[in-house]
Amino acid sequence: MKYIETALAAALLLAAPAGAMQPVLLEDQGSFFAGGAVRTAEGVYRGNEDPRDLSGETLHGDHAYVFWQRPAHARSMALIFLHGAGQSGKTWETTPDGRDGFQNLFLEKGYATYVVDQPRRGRAGRSTVPETISAVPDDQLWYNNFRIGVWPETLPGAAVPDDEAWRDQFFRQMTPNTGAYDDGVISRAMAAVFERSGPGVLVTHSQGGGPGWYTAILSRDVKGVIALEPGTFLFPEGEVPPAEETSSPFPAAGQAVPMADFLRLTEIPILVLFGDNIPEERTEVWGLDNWRVRLRLARRWAETVNRHGGDVTVLSLPDAGLHGNTHFLMSDLNNREVADLMERWMETHHLDGKEE
Repeated sequence: MKYIETALAAALLLAAPAGAMQPVLLEDQGSFFAGGAVRTAEGVYRGNEDPRDLSGETLHGDHAYVFWQRPAHARSMALIFLHGAGQSGKTWETTPDGRDGFQNLFLEKGYATYVVDQPRRGRAGRSTVPETISAVPDDQLWYNNFRIGVWPETLPGAAVPDDEAWRDQFFRQMTPNTGAYDDGVISRAMAAVFERSGPGVLVTHSQGGGPGWYTAILSRDVKGVIALEPGTFLFPEGEVPPAEETSSPFPAAGQAVPMADFLRLTEIPILVLFGDNIPEERTEVWGLDNWRVRLRLARRWAETVNRHGGDVTVLSLPDAGLHGNTHFLMSDLNNREVADLMERWMETHHLDGKEE
């Protein structure tokens, strides 16, 4: 059986085009919903008599949707991916220009991957609270805020394809909230995801960083966190720094939590990654200044966590020799190098799931 698997993998490797994902033998894959709530309408159920009467009927919502894959001989540590604002699990899949995203890259490295659509977004769109979804033209706002460029230009050296086909696919990734954004709803659902996945490393992006910290507080199965340009950070009560002045309409502010909750974050290793083109000094280019204040807040947060006994590293990718990264580190042209950097960090912190 081992010989057949090896021969099959070799044949697939020879047939694969240059730059394609290395063949991966999957042991299993599937999908599930995790967490959530049930809301019941007032009154007594009478739907068998009158289907227009919804009294007493139930609504199951506020759960996460998860698609998972486990390669043969998988490492003991899984990776659980949580997307950011305006996004879904698509963030981690094929890149807008058709290359392998983190889902495939880490499968290739031998990790089981769990790709999440957070509650009230994407394939987890069933919300227990109403929401009005407006069709607002805002592609350029996202483009500028994600440090791809200053519309219609692309930033010099940005690690993205500068073509219309890429932009079309990128803009079509955007998807709305179907209910109010709620850190508590998301983090409770994410803790339920970890009940199914078992011990793993939580990988978050942008807005997902906030509920990611709360997930780490709730679940002991979160053994480490890699946060890609998180939007906010948790500080102990009484230690939240004031929000810094910025030209961005989206100020960066820390959130206060009880010290007992905060100390949970000191018990696990954490890596925070930021990309390129983040200025050191204030600029009136608001899409860049937004990330200047968030990187500065991240460094203040790391100092706070480490002062309380934690292990946080905040790394700007240019300092690691990786250049041109936008806000979307997982899909930039050098995403394979970013994944390699993440894996090296996991290895040094014994989070790679390799047998000793």
